[in-house]
Amino acid sequence: MLDESLLDTPEALAEADRRALLRGAAEAGARVRTAARHAAEAGVGDLRPDGRPRAILIAGPGAAATCVADLLGTLAGAACPVTRLAPTGVAPAAGALRWELPGWAGSVDLLLIATPDGGEPGLSLLAEQAYRRGCTVVAVAPARTPLAEAAEATHSLFVPMATAPYEQPAPYDQRAPYDRPTQDGDHRGHDDQPPVPAALVPTTPVPTASAPGVLWALLTPLLALLDRIALLSAPPEELERVADRLDQIAERCGPAVATYSNPAKTLAAELADALPVIWTEGTSAGPAGRRFAAALAELAGRPALVAELPEALAAHSTLLAGPLAASADPDDFFRDRVEEAPALHARVVLLRDRPIGGLTAAPAARELVLGHDTPISELEPEPGDALVTLAELIAVTDFAAVYLALASGA
Repeated sequence: MLDESLLDTPEALAEADRRALLRGAAEAGARVRTAARHAAEAGVGDLRPDGRPRAILIAGPGAAATCVADLLGTLAGAACPVTRLAPTGVAPAAGALRWELPGWAGSVDLLLIATPDGGEPGLSLLAEQAYRRGCTVVAVAPARTPLAEAAEATHSLFVPMATAPYEQPAPYDQRAPYDRPTQDGDHRGHDDQPPVPAALVPTTPVPTASAPGVLWALLTPLLALLDRIALLSAPPEELERVADRLDQIAERCGPAVATYSNPAKTLAAELADALPVIWTEGTSAGPAGRRFAAALAELAGRPALVAELPEALAAHSTLLAGPLAASADPDDFFRDRVEEAPALHARVVLLRDRPIGGLTAAPAARELVLGHDTPISELEPEPGDALVTLAELIAVTDFAAVYLALASGA
């Protein structure tokens, strides 16, 4: 159940926000500026690329790397294929993942590694494998981590991730004893201490992959890099406009703004007892919708379905006419709303950006939804460049996912 009274009580929201999610959402603009500065200090602006890469490969754990790959692939378009390398299995260390380069990867390809942790042994091994193959490697991760060391050893370009003090994991050289892996997968502390099983090693906190600030900390340096090699347009002034738009959304969607004038709180309240069916229209809206679904799952523990218009009309028409439709349970009106859990009904969330060619399927979508007595929520960004409007859609839905998580006790 959603505690809607909590949404309009900033003090209660702050008390419930033990993961600093609202603070991360509010700091997204500042995170973009810091990450852009880190990229410049790392030498991204001084690169002299010799043509475009044949392909871009992106590796990293969880939703953060998936979203980064999705966004970069959308923004790059047909200029260069962008592929996310999914983990291929587990590594010898307990709980560690393994990544492998495809057989065709070589000296004309670019490997991007993006992680909010930096301690994954599989990513360090991937950087070494890419170095042996002759791939160019660029890594974004917290400083003073094993991946940072591997990047230096393989002459890769390393950009320190813009982290906040409240989400910074302990430096690798200051982690607890037994927190360093040995070749057999166990961990060893000081030389006079025996190894212990890796499963018993205490872990250090790392930022949640779908936390609002993490995405921009990983994405911004890679945007600057791909702008430098002419795969997309993200010059420093464009990144500053993105940061400004994120600051504006933080003001509109902040915890002190009442629900009736706060689009993120309104959306969270509308999704309280609903199955979100996210429909997107426009190039930028697609990755924003998929990001929203990932944030709902990881932050609020809520499932969601995602599809792009116009294909969504055929893909979800039967769903809207089935048992999840708002009119599917005629006895729901007589339900004891104190003793019984509410029935789960679909609610369409339409995220719109500029439709391709100026043609839109939104009227047909509204007609289908209302014809099945299904409620609909719509979000459309203010005018701006593709990257700026994308940032607005992501920011509003990030805030909505956070409010839903806090008010539902996730």
